[in-house]
Amino acid sequence: MRFSIDGNEKQHAYNETNGLHGQAGYDPDLAHPAAGYADTENASPTSPPEGVSERKLLTKIDLRVVPVLSILYLLAFLDRTNVANAAIYGLREELGLVGTQYSTALTIFFVPYILFEIPSNIVLKRLKPHVWLSFCMFMFGLVTLCQGFVKNWAGFMTTRFLLGVFEAGMFPGCFYLISMWYRRHEAQKRYTFFFASTSLAGAFGGLIATGIGKMDYVGGYRGWRWVFILEGLLTCVVSFAFFFIIPDFPEEAKWLTPAEAAFVKARLQDDQGKSARERKITFKDVVNCFKDYKFILGWFMYFGLIVPAYGYAYFSPTIIRSYGYTAIQTQLHSVPPWAVSFGFSMLIAYFSDLARHRWLFTLFPICIAVIGFAILLNVHDNKNLQYGALFMASSGVYAAMPIIVCWFQMNLGGHHRRAIGTAWQIGAGNIGGIISTYIFPATDAVNFFHLGYSVCLGFICFSAASCCAYFVACWSQNRSREKAGPDMSLTEYEKIEKGDLNPEYRYML
Repeated sequence: MRFSIDGNEKQHAYNETNGLHGQAGYDPDLAHPAAGYADTENASPTSPPEGVSERKLLTKIDLRVVPVLSILYLLAFLDRTNVANAAIYGLREELGLVGTQYSTALTIFFVPYILFEIPSNIVLKRLKPHVWLSFCMFMFGLVTLCQGFVKNWAGFMTTRFLLGVFEAGMFPGCFYLISMWYRRHEAQKRYTFFFASTSLAGAFGGLIATGIGKMDYVGGYRGWRWVFILEGLLTCVVSFAFFFIIPDFPEEAKWLTPAEAAFVKARLQDDQGKSARERKITFKDVVNCFKDYKFILGWFMYFGLIVPAYGYAYFSPTIIRSYGYTAIQTQLHSVPPWAVSFGFSMLIAYFSDLARHRWLFTLFPICIAVIGFAILLNVHDNKNLQYGALFMASSGVYAAMPIIVCWFQMNLGGHHRRAIGTAWQIGAGNIGGIISTYIFPATDAVNFFHLGYSVCLGFICFSAASCCAYFVACWSQNRSREKAGPDMSLTEYEKIEKGDLNPEYRYML
């Protein structure tokens, strides 16, 4: 299997004989050709130069890129959702939160988180990732620490808002960075391992909260304050080390030898085309992206799963406690569903990469999640079955989400469409986070959280329908482009600037 424009490398080579350098004001290193997706095993990929092993190089990249970004996002998600653990230890009572004040404080996080994701990715592209990501990491760690000292609802609201500001760039920025290191058929396992750090954060959060809960009134502070103080302090300390080890884009990596760097660049161009790393993103680039209706479908796919994902992340301790557990037992019982969802996510990702297919691997875990939420909605007298359904709900949702994000984003060509598309899908998708903060009110516990489970089921089905629509869109465009053949009226420069909208491009299904 390989990706190319039309299988003819010589025709599209960047040299003086093909006319590209003759384009007025055109620099081939500042643009990206649209790489087509050809599902064939017969074409040979770019060969590594002498002395470079592709397998060893890929391992080197894996060890340098994926673990660091996964830890970064684990801490970000931990600092974002530890409020659920803190609520079990008396946060609402000590701050005097009544009515919807707690839900509103969760909601305010998403306002800057949604608004600043596209600007953050633009800044990330202009600065080096290790600078921008480590700065944001220190700041959201500091805000989390300060959250442990708030005295009232106003202070709680302020810290949640600032947390949203500084966490806005983490998820889309890391996804964007990972996408610029791997070929499309290699990406899913890496994406899922990174995304599954949310599951690990949930598991570790429960374990850490169990221990911190025993610090209640230590130093005169309640246990919920220590949750924020200690976890925020950890993030701040780690951010200093991460300034030196967060990887930059392949074009800027100093930890690769010249031969390795050249091969990385060549294999990515063979898969995705020129990256256009140096050309700035313009407002016109943003507008052009939203002329593509698949951007809306990409948003819908992710948006539909964000509601149950954050609903589970923020309220699973409350749900589990309704089964009759103590505060400590609740924290411990919150760990296993997260741990299982991590393993299930990696299993789905492995088979998706093995099959080099995405659509069916979104629908299968979604079906698992539907079954889980359906059980929770209808079974109210069997605590063991209800607890088991939480495993299905969390595993299904958190396994499908990275497949959806990888599928959409890796079908976008070059830095510009991918930077905008990543931030758009995740930023706009997180509108679902606002909805999730209001669907599990404490007063609904007497109704077995019927409202929350019903809403989650509806949005999961909406995501499934959107995945099917996106699949049909990609399949139909591939088919129509095959029938139409090459568009001889387009210049090579125009094909390059169109990215994945180039009629010679083929989408991964």
